[in-house]
Amino acid sequence: MAARAVLRPSWADAPQVTLKLHHFFSSVSCGHDRFLAPWAHKVEAESGGRIRIDIFPSMQLGGAPAQLFDQARDGIADIVWATPSQTPGRFPKIEVFELPFVAARRALVNSRAIEDFAAANLKDEFREIHPICFSCRDPGVLHTGRPVQTVEDLRGLKLHVANRFAGEALGALGAHGVPAPMPQVPMALAGHVVDGCFDPWDVVPGLRLHDLLKSHTEIGEQSLSVGVFVLAMNKPAYDRLPRELKAVIDANSGQVAAGMAGAMWDIEAVTVADMVRERGDHVGVLAPEEAARWRQSTDAVITGWTRQMKERRIDGGKLIAGVRELLSKYADEPAPQPPSPKPPPAQTLVAQPQQGPPAAAAASPNPPAVPAAPLAKPAPPPKLKELDIPL
Repeated sequence: MAARAVLRPSWADAPQVTLKLHHFFSSVSCGHDRFLAPWAHKVEAESGGRIRIDIFPSMQLGGAPAQLFDQARDGIADIVWATPSQTPGRFPKIEVFELPFVAARRALVNSRAIEDFAAANLKDEFREIHPICFSCRDPGVLHTGRPVQTVEDLRGLKLHVANRFAGEALGALGAHGVPAPMPQVPMALAGHVVDGCFDPWDVVPGLRLHDLLKSHTEIGEQSLSVGVFVLAMNKPAYDRLPRELKAVIDANSGQVAAGMAGAMWDIEAVTVADMVRERGDHVGVLAPEEAARWRQSTDAVITGWTRQMKERRIDGGKLIAGVRELLSKYADEPAPQPPSPKPPPAQTLVAQPQQGPPAAAAASPNPPAVPAAPLAKPAPPPKLKELDIPL
């Protein structure tokens, strides 16, 4: 009796899964263009086209940035890229990276460290969603109208801040932190609502801060505050994936994705800082002894946070010590290099057939003999192949 043939569908014939990725950055931001889009394309390629990720920037699916975690939990979006600082107090342990003079200067080092930190400490905080990776933005820089070299230079300035700990740190230094949505910063500067910004380098080109503020001060080897991001997936959306597609998501989670994000922020920071230097702006770094003064002045912010953690029965001091140990572990991580620009495609020049002599030559009884240019052999039409391009 002949054996029954068993037909096993190939990956190409299997059903496609479409996932919606939602975030608040614009479609021309470095976060969208150089992290999320390449990450999504990598997942699609490694799934053999079975996973398709549609990206919705600028909150196109509705809601506010502070609602992104709820959208991932409730299934309004399958994946979100969000920052916990939009919901202060909801994720208390992860706030340790936003405290003054805790995080390192480099986003890649911080991103590697926070990914390990999350695996050991944050499973309970993010139990309602399926975290793909944790990462840190490049540290904040003081963008002002005049150089800031000392605490005295900073006092009295009103500066835009991205999270509450940056505001508290500036307050401890005698300045005033002013929270506001990032797109409103240029208008706030024009209306003298703020005198400057404490924001990372990557926001400078999009907001054209280099046209408004001509002095930029980096804090040094540690940061006054950094922004934390989470790429998170709806748990049911992850759970219903076939085993082989879960493996693709898993292979592009954790340190793989965190490294992509951290490297992107670091490369963008160097690129933008070089750009403003070339324009003639002042770019300075606090002297080590001055940075030590700033650190001492902001210790009260850390003390206040550890007290709040104690009220929640969380050992804040132990968390800080763990973060610093992880930062030390990754301190020698090689600096990421920008991708080499692709050379322009070679152009083939094809001689055009002669269309006939000019009118003056035709009228001449003895026109000069001009050897005809040999015609190039026409190139064969390019073969069409199917491209895997995300929409």
